[in-house]
Order: sequence, then C-alpha cells, then structure tokens
Amino acid sequence: MPDLTHDEWLRRAKTLEVPGAHHLDGADESGGGATFAAVSPRDGQVLARVADGGAAEVDAAVAAARRAFDTGPWPRLAPADRGRTLLRIADLLEERRTELALTVTLEMGKPVTDAYGIELRALINTFRWYGQLADKLTDEAPHTAPDALALVTREPAGVVGAVVPWNFPLTLAGWKVAPALAAGCTVVLKPSENSPLSALLLGRIATEAGLPAGVLNVVNGQGPVAGRALGLHPDVDVLAFTGSTAVGRHFLHYAADSNLKRVWLELGGKSPNIVLPDAPDLAKAAATAAWGIFFNQGEMCTAPSRLLVHSSIAERVTEAVVARARELRVGDPLDPATEMGALAGEAHLDRVREHVGTGLAEGARLRAGGERVLADTGGSYLEPTVFDRVDPGMRLAREEIFGPVLSVLAFDDVDEAVRLANATEYGLAAGLWTSDLSTAHQVSRALRAGTVWVNCYEEGDLTVPFGGMKQSGNGRDKSAHALEKYTELKTTWIQL
Repeated sequence: MPDLTHDEWLRRAKTLEVPGAHHLDGADESGGGATFAAVSPRDGQVLARVADGGAAEVDAAVAAARRAFDTGPWPRLAPADRGRTLLRIADLLEERRTELALTVTLEMGKPVTDAYGIELRALINTFRWYGQLADKLTDEAPHTAPDALALVTREPAGVVGAVVPWNFPLTLAGWKVAPALAAGCTVVLKPSENSPLSALLLGRIATEAGLPAGVLNVVNGQGPVAGRALGLHPDVDVLAFTGSTAVGRHFLHYAADSNLKRVWLELGGKSPNIVLPDAPDLAKAAATAAWGIFFNQGEMCTAPSRLLVHSSIAERVTEAVVARARELRVGDPLDPATEMGALAGEAHLDRVREHVGTGLAEGARLRAGGERVLADTGGSYLEPTVFDRVDPGMRLAREEIFGPVLSVLAFDDVDEAVRLANATEYGLAAGLWTSDLSTAHQVSRALRAGTVWVNCYEEGDLTVPFGGMKQSGNGRDKSAHALEKYTELKTTWIQL
C-alpha cells in the first residue's frame, strides 16, 4: 500500500486522467457520439463523459474479436507465448496499481486501501496465475484397442462476451478475461455503466502489454442496450456474466433467442453464516461476521447477510457485532482511515434504505445503524446496520439487499440451522463456526452452497473454484476449472 495521506490522495484525484472512449480492436474509439455521465458515489460529482455504446458499437467489438479469433495469431500461439503476454499484463497492472486503485475508488466508492490492497492484488494475481498455468494444461489419449488412437483435446471456444458488475469491477473482469485469454479465446468486455473507467484502463494496458488487436475489446453502455446486444449477438460463442439473478435470466433468454451460446452465470446470494456454541473463538466469529457484512459496504454477492446464531449465545454474539458496527468508521473512501466508503450511487442507496424500512415495518428489531450519513458531501453513505429478531419469512431474510445490512436469526439445534441456511433460492456461499470435526464435515455437506468456509469467511486463493448452486448460477470462476467455460472438448478417433 503506498504511504499516501488523505490530502495526497485528494491531490491525485484532482489530476487523474480517466478514459472515456471504448477500446476496440486495439485502439480507443468514441463510437456514435452518444455519452453518459460517470458519477462518483463519493461526492456525486461527474468524473467523465463516457462513450455510450449500442448495437453498432457491440457489432464493431464482436467483429474485431471474431477477426482476431478466426484469422489472428492469438488462438494459434503456443500456450507459453500466451502465458508470457498475460504475465506482461500483470507487470503493467502492478506498475499502474495506484492509478487503477484510485480509479476504482472514485467510480464505485470503496475505500482506496481496499481498492489497492484487495481489488488490485486479486486482479494482478489472477493474470499472473493464468499466465503461469497457460502452458501446463494437458489433453487426453484414452486407452483404446490396438488398431485405433483416440485423442480428446480442449480447444478455445471462440469469442467470449463478458459482462461484469460494479462492486469489484476489476477483480471480476480479471476472473473472466484472464482464463479466457489463457485458453486462446478473444473477448468483448462490457463493464457496468456504474464503473466503466477501470475496465477501459484494463483494455488499454492489455494492448500496451502486447495483446494483439481485437483480442480484448471493452465496450461501454447501458445493460438493456449494450448488454442485450452482446447477449443476442450471433457471433458470440460464450457469454459469462456476474450480476443479479434477474439479469441472469435475461441472458439465458438472449441465448435461446439467438445462437444458443453457452451462458455462464455467477449471480446473487443470501449467504448464511452459522455460529454454533462450540465455535473455537466466539469473539473472532463475531468480528468476522461484522467484517464480512460491512466489507465493501456489503456490496458482495457472498456477503454473510444472514447471521444464524444458536439461541444460547445469540445475544452475546449480536452484541459484539453491534459494538463493531457502531465503531466502524464511515467516511471519504480516499481517506486511509476510512473503513467503509460510499454505496454505489443514489439509486442503490435508496434501494438499500427501502429494505431497512421494510425490515422495521415487518417487525424486526433495529440494533444498529439504518440511517443515511454524510449527506452534505453529496455522496451515498449509510450507517452499518444490524437487525435481530428476524423471522425466516421476512424480506430481510429472503431477498438480497447488497448493502451493509445484517439479519440475525436464532436457532436451537444444528438441524434447524441447516434448514434455515438452505431456506433460500440462492446457494453461493456459507460460513460455519464449530470446534467439532464431524459437525464441520456433516454440516458442510448438507449446506447447498458453492463455497463453505469453516471457522473463517472469504478465505481462499486462485487454486479453488468459485461459483454457486440453485439461483446463484452455474459454472465456476477461478482455478483450472474456469478454463472449462472457455474451451470445447473435441474427440478425434484415428483408425490405424
């Protein structure tokens, strides 16, 4: 983390040059001339006018990616050469880490310490990991009769459309772009209209690192226009999306209405975090529960938004979480002392506050927070919020809020805890705190979630896959398994 003061970050923000054009076929393009305002949730100020892409710009981006895949060098390079390019991208990202972190903070509101120390670390590590993996994949030669030879090869799937959200604009872009490039695919990246700037920088940096023209294209635009055009495009072979379950449904429809492209979805969550009486460290469990729901302003699909606590310890754990919520420092995300920054914008702040009002109306007890703060700054800030006495049927317990709002539910035994945990349409992640090894295994198996953390939360690295069950989606980001989304299996049978 650079040793910069609040004033120094403010000075850098005033002189920061941010991109606004699409990045198509290796160059910046203004498109048809339409623009939209990129507004910072930090203070409500316009950061830039950004090119607003529609069907024409998406067509141009896909055409560039198609040419680069069908006739360009990228899919035909030796895997080691592709890997070296990804490593050069990682090196350039490291060189410009401060600029990128500042851009992320300004466009979506997270503390700059998190943008630099967590978001950029994840992005750089992702490109390095897949760069190192690129030449270590193997195909298969199954045993056959002596008069035949069978080969099973993985080949790049083609043009990938990647649509990513604003909460981790670079991390989630990297989780899709890096394995797709390692596999030999070409990519059209559509960032959220709330966070287009950092993705445009990523496109520029990839080109500077030597990625051939057309291999990575970044097109801005509104989801219902540019996102829809990408989803319906007949020359897109694979669509990878991270975002809401509602929008994920649209992409499945787009695939059905076009070329039946494969659609990989990482969607919403309402993740349970179960604390049993034999948790090895209740103070740590409570501190982690608070960190998990308030980190990134609660704007995480994996956020442990349902804290399930055994009734014998419920008040003790809740009190500890409430105490942490009350002392958490909400403020300017450019201040290194800030622990929780701004929500993504006014519209999102209004949605989260509506959920708070609904919780009160339904009879849940507000233990901490719930109020807008720092309104005089022009930014979108909310206090860390904790509800207890939450009934499983309340909207607080069922709907993804995507903000710093925790619901505490009590249970009396392990079976009830598992029933409550699984009583959701989502299945992205879960946490479990226990000292009993058998309980840890049995409950982890019973939980319908793509990731289960035991005695921790949000831990892991690039060696393990990430994704969900049920309406949290399909397919996996991270690990070697991510390459399965961007490759096709081909069988070649040779009669000798």
